[in-house]
Amino acid sequence: MTFSESIESRFDKQTFPNGYELVDGVAMNAENGDHFQIPPEVIKKYITAGQFVELRLDSPRFSVHEDSPEKCYCESCEGEASKPILRHENPASLVDIPPQNVPSRGWGEDFWVRITDRDGQYFVGAVDNPLYEARLHGIKQADEVLFHADHMLAIHGIHRHEIVVSMEADDLKRLAQWLGSQL
Repeated sequence: MTFSESIESRFDKQTFPNGYELVDGVAMNAENGDHFQIPPEVIKKYITAGQFVELRLDSPRFSVHEDSPEKCYCESCEGEASKPILRHENPASLVDIPPQNVPSRGWGEDFWVRITDRDGQYFVGAVDNPLYEARLHGIKQADEVLFHADHMLAIHGIHRHEIVVSMEADDLKRLAQWLGSQL
């Protein structure tokens, strides 16, 4: 019998260069409230292989560069930010993305992964964007990334219908209550 290492234990061993780490979306939501929305647990429960979720890598090692404004407007959170975040609107496998030449500056980066495996709250995904900061954090398109459900910033809109259709009645009620609380 062969022993297969769990996703959780593989996640615990995962590291990135230059102090980069996956950002905890739950913590960001708690700190920024309405300006940083994340999917509710009732939706995360139904994420399966083949679906796209958005993650963020960032490093406290890098700060705003001297030639950058002290505060800038963040389109994602619709407010001021002290450190820019590079963002990919869609997975590259869904939308043709032309090559882009963006200099590495040590900024955080939002990107999409396609889920390949799940074990409870731990996931494996394949990066589905060419990442601007790859020189600094070492992650390239198609690389495997391990993460916890708390790291999810978004679930791609193309999955809304299939997630809702797969929900049990009690979870549909919880989703309706969550949606009502967002008004």
